[in-house]
Amino acid sequence: MGGDAIVLSIPKSGRTWLRAFVCAYFCKRYGFEMTLEPERHAHPAIPRVIYSHDAFEQRTKAERLWDRLRGKYLIPRAELRRARVILLARDPRDAFVSLFVQTTRRVHENSDELKRKSASELLRDPAFGIRSIVAVMNGWLAELGTQPNFTLFRYETLRENPERGFGEVLAALGETSPDEEAFAHALAFSDFGNMKKLEQQGAFESKILRAGDVHDPESFKVRRGKVGGYREYLSAEDQQYAAAALRELDRRFGYNP
Repeated sequence: MGGDAIVLSIPKSGRTWLRAFVCAYFCKRYGFEMTLEPERHAHPAIPRVIYSHDAFEQRTKAERLWDRLRGKYLIPRAELRRARVILLARDPRDAFVSLFVQTTRRVHENSDELKRKSASELLRDPAFGIRSIVAVMNGWLAELGTQPNFTLFRYETLRENPERGFGEVLAALGETSPDEEAFAHALAFSDFGNMKKLEQQGAFESKILRAGDVHDPESFKVRRGKVGGYREYLSAEDQQYAAAALRELDRRFGYNP
């Protein structure tokens, strides 16, 4: 694997937004055309960043027994001890709702049975549901939280003050004296409005930022990014279920009811 840094997250926690900023910054700073894979330029000052859902992907994709036994989707633990590790967290309720929309509207290879599930059904699913999200987040923090190479970022804090937050992200990647021009460019590029416009135009070569259906706003990778938007999708009963699950979440995340 050999990455300089590893970004762990539950799906739909703002990883693509963070990645767009980081890539835009390093591409601008070192004079390369924008790409979501800047490490391919093999510039020694551009860190190689691995983006992974790790244990959550193992829970939701490892269907065959052999894949589960060999930990097909897991980052080797030795790599997590060696590399810089960023854990990007988001309120599990918002992450779940965005994951529900992606699972049922965007990911075409999902089974019809999975796509037909309601938000209420998927919320209680043993693999995709909110208790699974909480368990994975707790596991990451328990394993990595005391390592000197570990940094926790909250999606909501980044949204509140992107300039300060992304400055701290760069510092966690070893970029402690950011280039001001490249930083300003990356902030503007990764702005939600700009990214959504670029996705609508099909400007990205990678399927990472390509709409599932250009006529369906809910199928876009850059969809809403709203803090607290889960209330518009979950019934009062489902919100109570989600709140009960959050009581099991490590308080260091700061999302407990």
